[in-house]
Amino acid sequence: MSAAPARRRDATANREALLRAAQTLLSTDPYASLDTIAHAAGLSRRAVYGHFSDREALLREVITVGAARFNAIAAATDDPDPGVALSRMAVRLWREASAVRAAANIALDDAHVAHTVVALAPLRRRVRELTAAGVASGAFRGDVPPRLLAFLVEETARATLRELRLTTDDAPAAVARVVLSMVGLSWREQVDLLTAHPEVLAAD
Repeated sequence: MSAAPARRRDATANREALLRAAQTLLSTDPYASLDTIAHAAGLSRRAVYGHFSDREALLREVITVGAARFNAIAAATDDPDPGVALSRMAVRLWREASAVRAAANIALDDAHVAHTVVALAPLRRRVRELTAAGVASGAFRGDVPPRLLAFLVEETARATLRELRLTTDDAPAAVARVVLSMVGLSWREQVDLLTAHPEVLAAD
């Protein structure tokens, strides 16, 4: 076997290691340095430049990769009840763990807002669709325009997804309830929905 395929495999493995390290570190520290990320990936700073021109290029790739996963979740999450669909989507996003929090942390930086907005366009469109459907059916609050309500859901969900004090056990229910609260369901209605639809909190 020639050395070229082995080098390509090594390069692919190194790139994946860098992205994993970046996701893990940026989920707790959005300002983690390139040296810190490289060290966590078991690579030198020089090796990083074989894959990314600078830290900004790495951050953009973290956003792109995370967004692709989030958009896939949004596309695959559906239910006749928009409350069920919206809360289940939020829980599935939470289960993406460090990738979610890394992208959410990066998105807080004004320098990356434009890239994040473009990358997450399918997810944001799906949130707007579900919110509009919920308002139209009377399932969601009707005192706020649907597009504004969708924006509030996005911002509240993003803040909740970044919350590291939530444990694995209580996070899914907390994430679902925050989203359901935002769209106007009372705590009793939330309990009823989650009791009637245990699949919302179940691990896929």
